[in-house]
Amino acid sequence: MSRIEKFIEYMEVNEIDIAFITLPNSIYYFTGFNSNPHERFFSLLISLDKNPVLILPELDLDGATSKSSIQNFLSYKDDEDPMEIVKGFVKRKKKCGLEKSHLTMSRFEGISSAINAMTYVDIDEAIQKMKVIKSQDEVEKIKKAIHISDAALLEALKKVKPGVSEYEIAAEIQYQRLKLGADGGGLMVVSGEKSALPHGRTGDRKLKEGDFLLIDGGVLKDGYVSDITRTFGVGEVTNQQKEMYETVLAANLAAIGAVEPGVSFSTLDMIARDIITRDGYGEYFTHRLGHGMGMNNHEYPSIHGLNTDAAQVGMVFTIEPGIYVPDVGGVRIEDDVLVKVDGVEVLSQFSKELMIL
Repeated sequence: MSRIEKFIEYMEVNEIDIAFITLPNSIYYFTGFNSNPHERFFSLLISLDKNPVLILPELDLDGATSKSSIQNFLSYKDDEDPMEIVKGFVKRKKKCGLEKSHLTMSRFEGISSAINAMTYVDIDEAIQKMKVIKSQDEVEKIKKAIHISDAALLEALKKVKPGVSEYEIAAEIQYQRLKLGADGGGLMVVSGEKSALPHGRTGDRKLKEGDFLLIDGGVLKDGYVSDITRTFGVGEVTNQQKEMYETVLAANLAAIGAVEPGVSFSTLDMIARDIITRDGYGEYFTHRLGHGMGMNNHEYPSIHGLNTDAAQVGMVFTIEPGIYVPDVGGVRIEDDVLVKVDGVEVLSQFSKELMIL
């Protein structure tokens, strides 16, 4: 059964007459066509009484024809109103499904005016539940992104030394990624006291002896991502810094070791948090343990202490405990893991021993 057929079953059960899938990643998931339409309207329209159709800008039509698994298109020029196409194609429906978390108010008003449905419902959760279980093909694409990320980081580390700025390191990593075939990706490079900011920003700070260097980011390749963090020492680090690192590593390894089908996400978070608390750094672990990933860096599930949902075979998510001590620095070690029938596969392979650069 295709993904679209599976989604149509969901629509039938929930009596949804028509659905507008508008998140580009979701359209790629269902059709194999990957595009960024920018501000233009782009939607996979699935109706119970017609074949699925892609509504897209005319400038993307050739790409869709060659890549999409469906071959029904409604295209429009930049000086045309796509809502007029929708209005002419869709008769009034009782219940319409929308990706509410993605749709803007103005876009919703346009769709609502065009089809005048009686009820609008959110289809986000249904699509998330489909996306959360990765196929073998999806896992291989994630592995490819991870391989590029790891190889680029290893090469870029050769340029790291005191006096080099965070910007320079980030530029080198991105350069190496592109050389290796990455389609894009995000990156955070923070050092010294800035590494104590879990969501710090790369800047012009230059590395100093005794700094922590925290590098977090992922590669986009063929529509799928990696998301990995490693922390390094620049020159000799203190005993406290070594202790912080070893505590985070122990939490990372323990949580990964507990991953298996049926384990709750709250349990995984607790396992890592208990180790960090035991070693006296509990107040400095200020975020959740991890998050799902695949076509996006952040997907369901959220790995935190209140999420009692269970891990399922085929899920891919991160395990990323951290310690962030103001004026000292921060450590985070993040891996991408796959839940398997017999436990867990760690997809990220970059060394987790403390490297002194």
